[in-house]
Amino acid sequence: MNKDDLKFFEDLLHKRLQELLSHAGETVSGMTEQKENFPDPTDRATLESDRNFMLRIRDREHKLIKKVKKALERIENGTFGICEKCGDDISIERLKARPVTTQCIECKTKEEAFEKALGI
Repeated sequence: MNKDDLKFFEDLLHKRLQELLSHAGETVSGMTEQKENFPDPTDRATLESDRNFMLRIRDREHKLIKKVKKALERIENGTFGICEKCGDDISIERLKARPVTTQCIECKTKEEAFEKALGI
């Protein structure tokens, strides 16, 4: 992978990290600001359901933040774009679709087929 490609992915990952971190801040402030007291149990249940849904989304984003940080570390140490399973290069197209990936499409396909066979 050339320097221009690495710079592209580094910028992309930094931008994505900033977006995710800003969402996290919004969630915290949104959760602490809401002090509604609903007389109707259905309204209260709807609020709780919405909060749970938002927390699940933020949990997934938290996991993605970790992956983005690890991808940035791989850029720094020179292992970005190299499959952790077979050591081959990961295609640019795959990295554009999922810049946090650590496996080439062949290895990931084999892993998913194995998991499916085991029922994981």
